[in-house]
Amino acid sequence: MKSSACNQYFGTVLSVKNGALSDEVEILLDSGNTRITAIITSAACKSMALETGKKVVTIIKEEWIILVKDNEGYRFSSRNRFPGAVTSIKESGVMTEVNMRLLGGESLTSIISTDAAKSLDINTGDKLTALFKAPMVLIGVKE
Repeated sequence: MKSSACNQYFGTVLSVKNGALSDEVEILLDSGNTRITAIITSAACKSMALETGKKVVTIIKEEWIILVKDNEGYRFSSRNRFPGAVTSIKESGVMTEVNMRLLGGESLTSIISTDAAKSLDINTGDKLTALFKAPMVLIGVKE
């Protein structure tokens, strides 16, 4: 599968928690090391027949990822919190692409403002945490 998003991960549904309007879907990535939580509409969950054991693809747009450096003991409301190390940085005008290797082994790309990158003083090898909210995770299933 090809998409314009750099953050595309294949995995298996571990659990589905049904709600009145939205469902929470927990996915174990194929690496076996990383779990992603998604919140999708109940209608979408039903139409994709999501259930434990179903193979899925997750997509997270680069712009939806917040990078945190030296979180100084703060906890965040984001269910998806992934520590990793910066592998490359590409500045392009007002935006900067930051590539990371997560502790689970996956690659992750975030696009942040160049001002934010400079403010965080991001360098290759730095330890960062990538945060993204569960509703920002798109789920796809093969037809």
